[in-house]
Amino acid sequence: MLLEFKQNIEDLKLFKPDDRILLAVSGGIDSMVMAHMFKKSGYNYGIAHCNFSLRDEASDQDEVLVRKYSSKTKVPFYSKKFETEKVAKSRKISIQMAARELRYEWFEDVRKKHNYKYIAIAHNKDDVVETFLMNIARGTGIRGLSGIKVRKGNIIRPILFLARIEIEEFQEKNNIAFREDSSNSSLKYSRNKIRHVLIPELEDLNPNFKNNLLKTISYTSDATEIFIESIEEKKKSILHEQPGMITINIDSLKKLKFAGTYLFEFIKVYGFSKEIIPDIFYNLDRTSGKQFYSKTHRLIKDREQLIITPIQKKGSSIFRIKENVKQIETPIHLILKKEKTDHVFKPCNSKKIAYLDYDQLLFPLLLRKWEKGDKFQPLGLLHRKKLSDFFVDEKVSLNEKEKTWLLVSNKSIIWVIGHRIDHRYRVQEKTKNILNIELSE
Repeated sequence: MLLEFKQNIEDLKLFKPDDRILLAVSGGIDSMVMAHMFKKSGYNYGIAHCNFSLRDEASDQDEVLVRKYSSKTKVPFYSKKFETEKVAKSRKISIQMAARELRYEWFEDVRKKHNYKYIAIAHNKDDVVETFLMNIARGTGIRGLSGIKVRKGNIIRPILFLARIEIEEFQEKNNIAFREDSSNSSLKYSRNKIRHVLIPELEDLNPNFKNNLLKTISYTSDATEIFIESIEEKKKSILHEQPGMITINIDSLKKLKFAGTYLFEFIKVYGFSKEIIPDIFYNLDRTSGKQFYSKTHRLIKDREQLIITPIQKKGSSIFRIKENVKQIETPIHLILKKEKTDHVFKPCNSKKIAYLDYDQLLFPLLLRKWEKGDKFQPLGLLHRKKLSDFFVDEKVSLNEKEKTWLLVSNKSIIWVIGHRIDHRYRVQEKTKNILNIELSE
């Protein structure tokens, strides 16, 4: 089996013979067998052990076993004790999920700190079958049907080609010490119900059930790769990334066959669930402004596109600009310059520059976001107008509206920054002093 182990690593190009590999070793049969195989194969490795403090003295005994094995085999040993239950409560997740997050976070820290190339996890064929059935029971997309990957980023699974019965035979033959986790037999855990109840029933129907399912998973894995390629191809033409914003063209999206599936694949990376997809499609042909939220992002249905932006943390909404200040950098970068009109005034047509009658201004000027009911008199008009109507006429997107700042003097909007100044504060023939303000990138 050692020859098969080494050949499998070589065939899959999991790592090079001189790479340093960090083994995740719990003390259970799978990880202890993996550690033994690494030792006998002469690879360069270290051992990392997590003590989750979930089984009192038993957890400590697991650590003692792995520590002694590492000392006996003269390999680097790293261990950490976690207060897993406290972490689960603070993160508001299950104990199993907390243990998983803590485990992988710490493994990665050790890998980087001690210059290991990969982290080796002792998953096997039976884990693939159990995970597949768990995903089916919970509900999953196509990726959940493609099995456990032998490599994912810095994670490798060198004994994924072995069945549990083969691991047990190898352990017995080589007299490898291990500890049995008593929780592995408890039916209060979903995985154990699948392992000890469901799979035996399915094997009773078909003794070759596991092998047949593994073949199906292999086919599904290949189909998943084809599926992902198609998603990425469509994403390039429909989804556009800009600084702080992602846009999806609605017309192009609607032309896709199975558009809902494509949309979910586009937006799930931003935390959106598949349950909101029907609601998004229901609103595609309706009035702009409908918003959808994940924990980290917001999706807005605008006129011709869906706009995805990170949810911004709320901060101060009003900023003051004192007289004679020459520039500010927060919340936006403005460069201010006072000029006398002792020369011919030649304004620049850029929307990023405002020319205002300095002597009409009352300091400090205020910077704030727009609010419902705001009005101003756009340059060139002889009457005031609702700012919301101005945005509509100028075809300003919802996302752009929310990014827009207003410059205010004595409760009057003097500049919708990046768009238009107020007509009443324009430079005229009688103007003696000009305040030149530039919106800088």
